[in-house]
Amino acid sequence: MVYFAEVYMPTNLPPEALDKWEEVEAAHTPRDKMEKMIEFLKYVPQHKGTLKLRGEIKRKIAIIREDLEDKKRKGTGKSSGGPKLFVEKEGSAQVAILGLTNVGRSCLLQLVTKANVVVSPTKYTTTQPVPGIMDFGDVQFQLVETPAVMEGSGDGRAWGPVTLGVARNADGVILMVDLADNPVGQVELVISELEKSRVLVKKPNGRVEVERRHAGTALRVILVGKLIDCTLREVEQLLRGYKIHDAIVRISGEVSLDDVEDAIFETTTYKPAVIVANKADLPGTLANLQMLKKHVNNRILIVPMSCEKKLGVEELGKALIQSLGIIRIYTKEPGSKMDTGRPFALRSGTTIGDLAKSIHKEFISNFLFAMVWAKRLPFSPKKVGLSFVLDDGDIVEIHTRSG
Repeated sequence: MVYFAEVYMPTNLPPEALDKWEEVEAAHTPRDKMEKMIEFLKYVPQHKGTLKLRGEIKRKIAIIREDLEDKKRKGTGKSSGGPKLFVEKEGSAQVAILGLTNVGRSCLLQLVTKANVVVSPTKYTTTQPVPGIMDFGDVQFQLVETPAVMEGSGDGRAWGPVTLGVARNADGVILMVDLADNPVGQVELVISELEKSRVLVKKPNGRVEVERRHAGTALRVILVGKLIDCTLREVEQLLRGYKIHDAIVRISGEVSLDDVEDAIFETTTYKPAVIVANKADLPGTLANLQMLKKHVNNRILIVPMSCEKKLGVEELGKALIQSLGIIRIYTKEPGSKMDTGRPFALRSGTTIGDLAKSIHKEFISNFLFAMVWAKRLPFSPKKVGLSFVLDDGDIVEIHTRSG
């Protein structure tokens, strides 16, 4: 058991490893960061307490190495040859489609995006990410079909690193199951492999955000939640143990010291999820659907679908909007009777200030007031300021000094 600054380190890291991690943080180029991570691993003891940390650092090294090799191949005019670890984001939100082989991932992508994909009964047809755009309710979702999840994907088996890399980079995930074949077992396998890669689909009790400043500011910990196994002083000592002196750390909900350390390494991430229960048209699947609902217990939205019969598309669109917390905000020019008809797809909790920033930074510096039309307001329109919180379907007219 190793102590540092009188605080037990959750992963038992010796001081030498902490020094090496400081070098990782100070690295300016991807290659330098990769080399420093490789050096860091030499000082991380190999035992159960460091298993997840070592796995995550190895994953980061693999991603950087693949990216560097891909850039090198492009520079020489040679094709990559291998599947991409990331898909460039388009639309309002990127959603990864995950599931075991032959559950209907390709069929779903073809149905809702019209993407040119191969739909085949042959197992493991998809070997690289395939994107497509789904238009729903004035929102564009970029759905990305990933190679099939299998037992061991989270340990690097087959296309596991590709699939889980896409899931980590996405804004949300679709967990797709075949209702005719033990859907509870399928969804648990996918969730288990995601968790090996530190991707959570069950909303955690708390959240830690580490915003590094590197500008000579002091360490500031903002606690609006509850520490369940430590004190604020121990959190500060842990952060300083990792040489984090210039940062703002925001803690909300119920958080442990392990959670704080996870945030330092940026290892655990939460992704909103929707379960697509495919083949709901087949006889005998209703009982399996009820079992799945009971197992999930309202923790994740479930959408029964039949991709083959084209059933459930409307429900999927609504579930994605709800799960991702997307709100559609319409704008209109001052003096105009009609809105533009093209909404801004933003996240729940968005304020007038957030909307103004997304339009143009000058809308903030020259802001006077905004008028909001909304059904929930007793009187509409209402004159509001930058801190006014918006809701889905609101129409906003921003007035500035220049206009």
